[in-house]
This record gives sequence, C-alpha cells and structure tokens, in this order.
Amino acid sequence: MLRAGFSAARLARLTDAMQGYVDRGEVSGVVTHAWRNGETALFDARGWRDEAGQLPMQRDTLFRIASMTKPVTSAAVMMLIEEDRLALDAPVAQWLPELAAPRVLCDPTGPLDHTEPARTPVTVLDLLTHRAGFAYHFTSTGQLADAYASVFNGLESAHKPDAWLARIATLPLMFHPGSRWHYGIATDVLGVLIGRISGLTLGEFFRTRIFEPLGMRDTAFVVPDAQLPRLATAYAIDPDSRRRVVEDRPPASRWANPQRFQSGGGGLVSTAQDYLQFARLLLERGRVDDVRLLSHRSVDLMRTNFLAGDQRRMPSIGHVQWSGQGFGLGLSIVDDPAQQLPLGYRSVGSFGWPGAFGTSWFADPVENLIGQMLIQRRSVEPFDMVLDFERRLYDAIDA
Repeated sequence: MLRAGFSAARLARLTDAMQGYVDRGEVSGVVTHAWRNGETALFDARGWRDEAGQLPMQRDTLFRIASMTKPVTSAAVMMLIEEDRLALDAPVAQWLPELAAPRVLCDPTGPLDHTEPARTPVTVLDLLTHRAGFAYHFTSTGQLADAYASVFNGLESAHKPDAWLARIATLPLMFHPGSRWHYGIATDVLGVLIGRISGLTLGEFFRTRIFEPLGMRDTAFVVPDAQLPRLATAYAIDPDSRRRVVEDRPPASRWANPQRFQSGGGGLVSTAQDYLQFARLLLERGRVDDVRLLSHRSVDLMRTNFLAGDQRRMPSIGHVQWSGQGFGLGLSIVDDPAQQLPLGYRSVGSFGWPGAFGTSWFADPVENLIGQMLIQRRSVEPFDMVLDFERRLYDAIDA
C-alpha cells in the first residue's frame, strides 16, 4: 500500500527504529512527520513528552525549535527587502548605529583589547550568511567565549532588544566581515533589525506577517499558561554520566516568561504541523495555497549557496559539514549529494536548518518532500538519530 508514494511497510520500519531510541532511553519521545506531493505520508508520535509524569508525546506537542527559528527570521528580512525597506548589500549601521565602527580581534583566540578596525562594514548579507564575524560562546574560545557566555546567561532579564544589542556592540568581531562563515548571533542581530525597521516587536512581526497568514497558531516566543501542558520537557546530556537530565520543564519553563528575550536566532516554540506550513512556504517558492508571502526570486536567493570555495573548506561546527553543502540566506543547501559528510540522502537543492534541542527539518524540491524529526535532547556531541530518520525516510519512497 502506498501513500504519497511511500511504502507503508518501510515507513513502519522507520517508526520501529524511532521507537528503539525511546526504548533505549536515548530520547524521551519523538514526533516524525513526512509530507510529499501535497499529502501527509507519515505523522507519528512515540514515547513521552514528559517522562517523569508519563505524559505521552502527541502530534500537537510543542517543541523548543531553537535554531529552526533562523530561517523564519531570514524570511522576514527578505519580506522587508521586497518592500524596499532594506537592501542585501546595505551596511546595517544605517539602522543599527551601534555597529557603525566594529573592531575585530587580531587573534581570534586572543585578548579582547587586542583589536583592529573592521576592513569593511557589516552588511545585511553578511548577517544572513553568518559571515559578519559574530560568534556564540560555543563557537569561540578564550576571553571572547567568556564574554558571549556572560551576555547569554543574562538573556532572561536582558529582554530589551536595544539593551542586548548595546552589549553585543561592545564585543569585538571574531573575523573581518565577509571573510568567512562562522556560526554566531548574526540572526539575533537581524531580529533587532526587523524590530527597528518595522516598529513592531519581533514576535508581533512574526505573528502578523508570517504565522497568522500561514495558519501557524502554535508558533511563538512564549507559551501561554493554558498551553504549557502541551510543551515537551527538554533534556540535556550530562557530560559525565552521558545520561539525560532535565533542562527545562513546564510549568516553570523559561518559555512561559512573557518578558524573555525574543531571540531571532533561536527562541521559538512550534509544532510539527505549524512548521510544515513554513517549510512549504520555502519549498513552494514563497506561496502556500492562496497565500503568497515572498516572491519566487527571494526564496530562490535563500536557497542559493553564497559561500566561496575557500569559505566552504574552513572548519565548521558539529555535524554541519560544507562538503557537498553550501549556505544560503539562513539555510544550508545540498549541491553535491555524493560529497555529503556524514553521508546523507537529500537530493540536489535540498535545504533546511536544525535546532540545538535535536529538532530537524529539510525540504527536497526534487522529491517534493518535507521531513521533520522533533525531539528535545540537547547534546554537544553528534547524535545520529536524525541521519537514521532521513535514511529510512528516503528508503521508503516507492513511487
């Protein structure tokens, strides 16, 4: 029996494999979702959204999607560009004067006071492609890593975007703008930029311009009290025991605080059904059913590699390797499937971006396919569950 061109027997092997991760205690629960050619082929929930309370994972469970927020922020920027309120090559200091005179570390691992003036201004394109020179605490070292950690440890209280940007502007860049890809807070800076230009909070811009038009009713920076029971517990991996430990759990969740910083780089909560709508927006080149939010050209740019050859050869982070992939405007893009490391199954032109809690999604224009695997497991070490999911999903295609 086929549904959306998938073998039911092979999809059953996929869900059995996902159940194995639950049974072994590697995750508390998982939602898997596959959409192809306009049909839902797979929508499966396994395990627990809260293990201690024995609350089952459900199809409408809320997940902290972390860096899956970044493509949403990038799409919002492209909407402003289409409205002639921004330009890709424009220096962001036009709207963010805090970044008018950035300084760059002479040595990326050296002291914060050993700097030189940036050779070029930070542009909108630099921020969209993570080539602005910003970092995270986990993608930097030495004094800069400590400084970033200090900024992010105060996020729950430092929720004003202007105050946050003022703190960031005191830190030197790790690299000269435009010189190399380096994962960092660039998309959070874009979130502040969206607020400055639109006059709205980032959450209000997302809600009114993206989420409501697409019917994404459960996606937001804050979980209302009435919906907290749907929020999955988030776990981290203890570095010593290698066991899961609770990191965030309702009702005392950080995501229940309406005053928390609206992080354009990683703050949203969503569901599989909601995020499908956003993924469809990009797969279908700016339109979902009768709703068009972006032009074909804007989405095509988002799905185009912007990294030069030497930038692709530089070391990257975690499981993200640029062999066989490039990076567009908030998205990674497969352009040589045979070179994907670790070996992947996505077709040429496939794109996506994962989240730190283990959430992952991709869209494949060749197969007209969207896949999602949603868990809540933060780990600094690679975890191959998503590769297992994608391999089995592609193996199940039968027409």
